[in-house]
Amino acid sequence: MKIKVGILGATGNVGQRFIQMLENHPIFELEALGASERSLGKTYKEACYWYQTEPIPEDVSKAVVVSTNPDDKAYEDVDIVFSALPSDLAKKLEPAFAKAGKYVFSNASAMRMEKDVPLIVPEVNYEHFGMIEVQKSNNNTDGAVITNPNCSTIAAVLSLKPIMDKFGIDLVNITTMQAVSGAGYDGVPSMAILDNLVPHIGGEEEKMQTESLKILGNFEENGFKNANFKMGVSCNRVPVIDGHTESIFVKTTEETTPEEIINAMNDFDPLKRFNLPSYAKPIVIRSEIDRPQPRLDRNTGNGMSIVVGRVRKDPIFTVKYTALEHNTIRGAAGASVLNAELFVQKYL
Repeated sequence: MKIKVGILGATGNVGQRFIQMLENHPIFELEALGASERSLGKTYKEACYWYQTEPIPEDVSKAVVVSTNPDDKAYEDVDIVFSALPSDLAKKLEPAFAKAGKYVFSNASAMRMEKDVPLIVPEVNYEHFGMIEVQKSNNNTDGAVITNPNCSTIAAVLSLKPIMDKFGIDLVNITTMQAVSGAGYDGVPSMAILDNLVPHIGGEEEKMQTESLKILGNFEENGFKNANFKMGVSCNRVPVIDGHTESIFVKTTEETTPEEIINAMNDFDPLKRFNLPSYAKPIVIRSEIDRPQPRLDRNTGNGMSIVVGRVRKDPIFTVKYTALEHNTIRGAAGASVLNAELFVQKYL
């Protein structure tokens, strides 16, 4: 039997990506589509402005949109809820669904840095799932909130993990070039971004710095211990629809070479044995001098792989490289779905 799931914020851009990833899923069956009051009682097709190039799945288009209230009968048989809620609503509603006994896999930022909430990139730190039992005990709930990080954080930590494990890390500096879809459909006015670059994304730099150290740190009996290196980030919005690109500079603890870094990344495939439906090789290396590029590489591994290229020596740091990630798939909905797949197989 498939596990019944719901989506909160189902009509938005990330909610639509959840729908695409859950269509014909071998483990999950989509049961409830939750959205704001203005959408209640409408069919999904009536309530939703569909942003994706592929059409709305036919069964989803006819489904009736329900509330985001955990007491709604639509969630009665739901075990897992995927959240694409805005942060202010997530802060209130996600704990309420956990209290109602649901496992909430959230793409929202509201709960990520809570002391008993796991912030998971499963290839990097799935042992942090152990905090779920602490959270349930702290809050006296049968459910829990499990988060995935900011979209730009995922590309960073996936590429840094094999370096950290093999050579250690002392310093990291990152400059991002982030797609407009990361700001939502109405997030960046065309007159602000066309023929332009905006060198500020509110809160993004702080999120990358704090989230990365939590993810790359250790899970201990009753809490998390951050990774012990310094990290600086500068975030920029660029006129690309999908695909966040990052220039990453790393000073390693041990001496190494670009060739050894490439080998470590190529060998990094920690979840292969689990045979998860949404899983793809986490890092794909491109050797061309001008790759990766968003338009050419963002759909690698059905959008679930990050693509790394231009791995080379740096005169100040040890190594520098370019990483690319599909921000609304691997960096958002796909990250939550992969977390849920691993949790079901390994823990639930």
